[in-house]
Amino acid sequence: MDFKESGFMYAVALVAVAFVLAQSIFFIVKSWKHAKEIGIEKSKLKNTVMSSILFSIAPAISILATVIVLAGALGIVLPWTRLTVIGNLAYETTAAQSAVEAMGGSLSVEITDEQQFTTVAWAMTIGSIAPLILLPFVCKKLQKKIGSAVNKSENAKKLGDIISAAAFIGIISAFIARAIAGTTEDGTGNAGFMSIAVLIVSIVAMLILETLCKKFKLSKLEPFAMPLSMFIGMGSAILFESFLPDYIVNFVWR
Repeated sequence: MDFKESGFMYAVALVAVAFVLAQSIFFIVKSWKHAKEIGIEKSKLKNTVMSSILFSIAPAISILATVIVLAGALGIVLPWTRLTVIGNLAYETTAAQSAVEAMGGSLSVEITDEQQFTTVAWAMTIGSIAPLILLPFVCKKLQKKIGSAVNKSENAKKLGDIISAAAFIGIISAFIARAIAGTTEDGTGNAGFMSIAVLIVSIVAMLILETLCKKFKLSKLEPFAMPLSMFIGMGSAILFESFLPDYIVNFVWR
């Protein structure tokens, strides 16, 4: 059996999932009991639970998309375990890509070397542990300073939003550049028709969904726009592979 999906890996994943589920159930039960003790109506509690479930769907789709993206190189178990506990698309893919590239590999192909796989797993995990340790000590002070700086004026608030958006766009741009250049550590790559075509389809899908949200004021659809665009891009890759000639699908310039 592939070491990435061995019985040991599945056992670790199940323990992590069981712990997260047990923790969630514990706090739901405690919160429900306390809410009843302070006199909150049962109908309000049910509405709150349903709202929480609905607002969890969009992040869950994004997490699922991230698992699918990483599964090709890392197998299904490690991404599933990591994202069950903590993580997101921007961090997990960046950490995994940086770690594997430092060892001369790439996430565009399946990782078969155990040392590369272990390094990626540690990079993804340690990077997520650090905030959990630091936040209790620095979050309150940091949040207060950032809040006082951003809330000084409307312009300062806009600047804060711009900086946050710019940081995210920078991360995405790095992946787009790799898709276009296809450069790896050994000077080879796989940039070609499929990488660019899927990229274009995903961008167009995102623009269409954003336009629909703004035009028809579909605020509830906005959190789903990015994960849906990712799934549309993945679907387009399957369609291209199925219906286009091999010489087009397999065309690469690097």
